[in-house]
Amino acid sequence: MKDFPSCFGESGVQVADFSSSTSRTAQNLVSCVYQCRLRGRSRLITVSWSKNLMGQGFSVGIDDNTNQCLCKVDIKPWLFSKKKGSKSLEADSSKIDIIWDLSSAKFGSGPEPLEGFYLGIVFERRMILLLGDMRKEAFKKTSATPVPSDPIFIAKREHIFGKKIFSTKVQFCDNGQLHDLVIECDTSAVSDPCLMIRVDSQTVMQVKRLRWKFRGNNTILVDGLAVEVFWDVHNWLFGTSLGNAVFMFKTNPSAEKLWVSQPLSDPHMLPWSWSQRFQDSQSQCLGFSLILYAWKNE
Repeated sequence: MKDFPSCFGESGVQVADFSSSTSRTAQNLVSCVYQCRLRGRSRLITVSWSKNLMGQGFSVGIDDNTNQCLCKVDIKPWLFSKKKGSKSLEADSSKIDIIWDLSSAKFGSGPEPLEGFYLGIVFERRMILLLGDMRKEAFKKTSATPVPSDPIFIAKREHIFGKKIFSTKVQFCDNGQLHDLVIECDTSAVSDPCLMIRVDSQTVMQVKRLRWKFRGNNTILVDGLAVEVFWDVHNWLFGTSLGNAVFMFKTNPSAEKLWVSQPLSDPHMLPWSWSQRFQDSQSQCLGFSLILYAWKNE
């Protein structure tokens, strides 16, 4: 895969194929990428939360900055009855402990827990990544100490569903304000639909004559940040009923724009090269990228 680290490839954590209606309705998936430092070296930790008919689960993969998977663990949904536990892995010739407690976790409509949980990663007795609101319990469980610098949340990939309105929540910068993001597009009731994007109920972008502008990019301003918006709604307009649109929101205006004519309907094929950008992570800010795959419910 080109859009996320290699731990999501065929040799790593198995991600469901969303090309069929069965897979599309049976599973939801949210993947988050964090930049951390292990022994002074940049490392990428990808946490994926999944939900299907068998339950909820998660996976953790650790990559180096050349996009090589160092280690991974996959807690499959059908094993998720054990809602607390730990796993020990090895990376950079040292042990990495992954601990979690989701026994009291509360979930919304998606697979990502909202509160009442922790997921921690410990390397050399230091908590290099800690997710959730039960921080005291996690540090007590591990006796680990915090790292000098917090991990940076650099990317998120999410599948969203709707008929003409698609919504999610997003932070456009690390530890920034949480916003309501809404994409609205009615492709069935009008001959030439309009694409609208709202942030906290405010319209920030509108694309008319969408049949001519089904693929493009624009810039919006959120929290004083320039956010580059890319869209590809070709499948909504001209594809099959099982097709999805792809949206990308990117907050690194200095990065080279790589929007090309290649269709973005395949979640496993995106033109932006993550590995190249990760290699430069030590010398420049990566910004934040949100990739949304929007599926229309029948």
